[in-house]
Amino acid sequence: MQAQHLSSSESKANTVTIDAAPSARHLMAIRIVGTALFDYQISKTPAARIRLESLASMAQQLGDISPVEAAVVSQLLAKPTSIEGATL
Repeated sequence: MQAQHLSSSESKANTVTIDAAPSARHLMAIRIVGTALFDYQISKTPAARIRLESLASMAQQLGDISPVEAAVVSQLLAKPTSIEGATL
């Protein structure tokens, strides 16, 4: 696809480069961690928390999620949760 720019008569590509597009591995990591995050938000069980912590930690160590994405999970896990008065 070509786009015309007023500053030049040359046509310039306006497609996303491969380097800027998220990799399939990154998208899969986001999907897996996101599913675990969703499960934890709904169930609030210790098992769901451990699963989320483990998956997020592994994905960050492998470089599949960014430090910012890992920080979002950490912030969520830092908040105390309670189910019927019991703090997890």
